[in-house]
Amino acid sequence: MNEKKIAFEQRLEQNSKNYSPKDLFHLEDAEEMLSQLKESYGLDTLMTDRHGSILMTKGDFDGFKPDVVNKPGNKIRVKGRTVCHIYAKYDNVADEDLESAKKLLNAYIKTLENCSEKSYLASEQAVYIDELEQQVEKDAYQAKHSGQNDPLTGMLNRNCFISQMKELADREIVPTAAICVNINDWKFVDDNFDEEESDRLIVIVANILREKAKEAGLDKAVIGRVEGDVFHILLPLTEEDEAKNYCSKIQQACNQFEDDKLAPSIAVGCVMRTNVEESFKNILSDAEYAMLENKFEIKNAPGYRARLEKGIQK
Repeated sequence: MNEKKIAFEQRLEQNSKNYSPKDLFHLEDAEEMLSQLKESYGLDTLMTDRHGSILMTKGDFDGFKPDVVNKPGNKIRVKGRTVCHIYAKYDNVADEDLESAKKLLNAYIKTLENCSEKSYLASEQAVYIDELEQQVEKDAYQAKHSGQNDPLTGMLNRNCFISQMKELADREIVPTAAICVNINDWKFVDDNFDEEESDRLIVIVANILREKAKEAGLDKAVIGRVEGDVFHILLPLTEEDEAKNYCSKIQQACNQFEDDKLAPSIAVGCVMRTNVEESFKNILSDAEYAMLENKFEIKNAPGYRARLEKGIQK
C-alpha cells in the first residue's frame, strides 16, 4: 500500500469527528422520514448531534434530557465515529405494529449511516484532491525555480543566466554593464581548509554581490554563478559610473569582511555594452580580460598574502 493511500485512509479515520449531521445529510429529509414513522406507527423519535444537542423531535419528549454517554440511544456512525443519536419511544405504537416499526427504524438508521458515509467520503476526497492539486502546483513551481537557481548560493545558474542575457539582447537593452567577478585564491581555501569552508566563501561573496546591488538600487541586476568561483553580472540601463561604483563597493565589502579563517577577495572586470549590435559574449570576454588584469594587481599588492593566510597562522 503506497504512502498516499495510507495517508488518505488515516485522514478518513480521523476527520469524521469534524463533521456535524448537517454536513452529511439533509436535515429536512431526515425529519420527513421521522414524521412518517410518527404518523404511520405513532413512533416518537428524537435526534441529537454527537454531543447530545437536540436537532429535531417527533412526539412527546417533555422533560427528557439526552445522555449520549451513558444512554446513547441508536448511534449513527461514520468510520467508527458517532455523528448523531436517535432516541425512540414505542409507548404509542400498537402491539401489532411494534415489530414493523422497529424494522423500519433500523432500516432508516442503516440508510442514514450509508448516506452519511458516502457524503463523508465524497467530501474528503474532494478536499484531498484539491490539496494534492495544490501540492502538485507547489512542487512544479519549486522544481521550475530550483532548476533556475544555483543550489549553493540561490543565484541564477549558468543556463538561466545565459537565458536572461539573451532576453536582454533580444530586447536591445542599452546601456548594460557586463561584470565578471572571480574569487581570488578560492582553491587555496579549498586546499588548506575543507570543502565546507570553500563553499562558505562562495556564499559570503554571493551575499555581498546581492546586498550591494540592493543597496545601490540596482533592482534589475542579473547575477549568476556561472562556474565554481566565477560570477557574471548584468546591470541593464546602468551608466558606467554607477557600474564602476558598484564594482568598487563589492570589492571594498569583501576586503572589510571580518572572519577568523576566511579573507574574501575578488577580482572584477567591468565593460559597458552601449551598442545593440555588440554581442554579450564578446562583452563578457572583454570583462573577463579586465578581471584578470585586476586579479594580477590585487595578488601582487602588499599585505595580500598575509591576509589570505591568516587562518592558517592561527
